[in-house]
Amino acid sequence: MGASVADTIFDVVVVGGGPAGYTCAIRASQYGLKAALIDANDRLGGTCLLWGCIPTKALLFTAEVWDHLKHASTYGIDVAEPKLNWKNVLARKDDVISRHTKGLDFLMKKNKVAVFKGFGKLTGPAKGGVHEVEVKLADGTTQAVKAKKIVLATGSDARMLPGYKADETILTNYEILKIAEMPKSLVVIGSGAVGVEFASIFKSFGAEVTILEMLPRVVPVEDEEISKELLRLYKKRGIDVNLSIKDTKIEKNKDGALVRWTDANGKPQQRQAEKVLVAVGRSPRTADIGLDKTNIKPDRGFIMTDEWMETTELGIYAIGDIVGGMPQLAHVGSMAGLVVAARIAGKYAKAINRQRIPGCTYTDPQIASVGLTETQAKEKGFEVKVGKFPFVGNSKATILDAHDGFVKVVSDAKYGEILGVHIIGPYATEIIAECVTALELEATVEEMMFTIHAHPTVAEALLDGFSSVQGMAVNV
Repeated sequence: MGASVADTIFDVVVVGGGPAGYTCAIRASQYGLKAALIDANDRLGGTCLLWGCIPTKALLFTAEVWDHLKHASTYGIDVAEPKLNWKNVLARKDDVISRHTKGLDFLMKKNKVAVFKGFGKLTGPAKGGVHEVEVKLADGTTQAVKAKKIVLATGSDARMLPGYKADETILTNYEILKIAEMPKSLVVIGSGAVGVEFASIFKSFGAEVTILEMLPRVVPVEDEEISKELLRLYKKRGIDVNLSIKDTKIEKNKDGALVRWTDANGKPQQRQAEKVLVAVGRSPRTADIGLDKTNIKPDRGFIMTDEWMETTELGIYAIGDIVGGMPQLAHVGSMAGLVVAARIAGKYAKAINRQRIPGCTYTDPQIASVGLTETQAKEKGFEVKVGKFPFVGNSKATILDAHDGFVKVVSDAKYGEILGVHIIGPYATEIIAECVTALELEATVEEMMFTIHAHPTVAEALLDGFSSVQGMAVNV
């Protein structure tokens, strides 16, 4: 949908149609502001919906179903030998994306958000209190869009190893979602959320998977015990995990690529694979958006803001993956969009607290966390008291045949305040919501010990987890 509004001055124009951008535009409109959204893609949704969170989780769900089918007889179901139809796996993934992109188009119309499909670029500081964004439309023409406030939400791109570029063999999260055939072997470089999720997917589908990580542990942002447990379980699944590696080199050949590296002991290693996934982080998409015409001075491409997400250029805000010092997570960008919309509209808003941001990794088993790790809490000077509860003691986990993992609670020994919760196990990414609420309300271990949890549920493991801080877990 296009819009011709040469004489219109919007209250707010959002540049970027991902979760941060479209959430901000919708909420601004709900507050009664005249809002517009500029996006360079042919479909709204950004990386998260089109090439990231949503398609990846669709594949992960298919992998979970596939794992259950392979052991159907365990659950009393006799089926013929299941076969993986990769073409249909991709088709379902694309269908999920399509339904939600159409949903976004509907939401734009419902909320009367003007949408411009094109590349937006700032033209300079505000003139008479009005900012201008020049939009290069799909047909090559340009459209000047004016607004009292500008919100930059242009997202990020996958980083590539120096000296290489993505192609049919060396992949990023974008290319791997489009491969025509299921590879028999895959080397994953990087063990953050993206790397370990794709490793989980393709291992479930039968590929030989190798992970290379330059740091001494997998999922390095997580609590040390979570990393240790995922490493144990990945090795149990037959995933070859290599830590503290360096000097990675990729040599393409007729069979895919030969990946060479130096291991933790200084010995050269190599692995042949059909495909190589590079998952070493994301870079902010801020080039050529006109920052040089403003007072905004990016730091390694990232835009720095105050607590209300306003930049050093008055009236211009930044949200999502382009913001320095913030985790590059869709739900962080979305919340930032809500905060900015409220701020611009003069409504109640609450600044984002870094210690209240949940992190979720949708592997098998799932990982979720919020707040301080045990090490971080000690480094901040807290007298720490920790409790752990294994899922082996949870009835619903037994029903799900998902006993691996545990709940770990980090608390302040003096006052009992919950400082962090770290989970690896079934439905971890769902039940972490309770823990975010607990931290947001500054709940204590004692208060959560007397909060009723339904039985039988996986969430019930949290009750025992909080109780374990006092050495009073019932079911272990």
